[in-house]
Amino acid sequence: MENKKELRTWLNDLNLSHPLVIAGPCSAETEEQVLKIANELKDTDVSYFRAGIWKPRTRPGMFEGVGALGLKWLQKVKTETGMKTATEVANAAHVKLALEHDIDLLWIGARSTVSPFIVQEIADALHGTDKIVLVKNPVNPDLALWLGAIERLATADIKKLGVIHRGFSTYEKSKYRNNPEWQLAIELQTKFPDLPIINDPSHITGKRDMIFDVSQTALDLNFDGLMIETHFDPDNAWSDASQQVTPKTLIQIMKDLKIRKETDPEAEYNSKLNNLRAQIDVVDNQIIDLLGKRMKAADGIGALKKQKNVAVLQSKRWNEILGHMVLEGESRGLSEEFILKMFKAIHQESINHQEKIING
Repeated sequence: MENKKELRTWLNDLNLSHPLVIAGPCSAETEEQVLKIANELKDTDVSYFRAGIWKPRTRPGMFEGVGALGLKWLQKVKTETGMKTATEVANAAHVKLALEHDIDLLWIGARSTVSPFIVQEIADALHGTDKIVLVKNPVNPDLALWLGAIERLATADIKKLGVIHRGFSTYEKSKYRNNPEWQLAIELQTKFPDLPIINDPSHITGKRDMIFDVSQTALDLNFDGLMIETHFDPDNAWSDASQQVTPKTLIQIMKDLKIRKETDPEAEYNSKLNNLRAQIDVVDNQIIDLLGKRMKAADGIGALKKQKNVAVLQSKRWNEILGHMVLEGESRGLSEEFILKMFKAIHQESINHQEKIING
């Protein structure tokens, strides 16, 4: 992507004193619902009012959005509240209708980003537009695919570009609806520091009570803004009820979030330090998660050993692991002393788990 610094121009032009905030319901349900939420958000830090008009659903028979009718409701939002509007587009027909209704910000969803054919179709339909276009990460953790979508849009002479980090699907169950895989977003920031990046804690968490913590992590990692789904009656929302918050809750979240922007001469130092500390926090949580998974595997081994009356300690296997890990650690700049201490502690915890199972 050439002229990368131009990518941040549209964000700078907004002259915001806070991170960019995009908020509104997962789905536009009725005109009354859309206008009620918009009016509750109009005098807050929300920069763009979002609403899903077309909803790509995993299975047929689910609510798939009100369609083009909802675009007229977004026009009313702009007229009544003065707020700028945003919605998702998934094909050229959606783009045409959204532009006809003067939607200010369009985003391409995770299910669309996985297909270069779909992205190219949307890029062609948007060619030369002055609207803001954001690209959600693909459902799978594929950085090249994500960047490829941005490059297709940039090639279509679209200047106001950015990305949305909404997490990645995984077969394994975790506390997240979509695992954040923060390291991918960090890598993208490192490669393209002038590409605006917005975090979508609603889709990452799938749970409203986790939205604040993920939002704070994103801001600590120097994300440029947040997209948070907001509904006046979340429990009765027509889609994604559990991840939406009320306007009142959103306002409180925005008040409580710590914006780590220093104004003293140490600003650059503090900003970099906070960012690196946030990266360490992310990795530490991943380490704990992986250790938990390792101990579950150790529990399974303990159950098998109990069935066959096999001793817990298998010295040959242990020495093989240790030797292999020392070599792996050295290749990553970790000392032999550190690797030995760490894996001896992990091994002892595995033995404790297995002995509990064998001894009943």
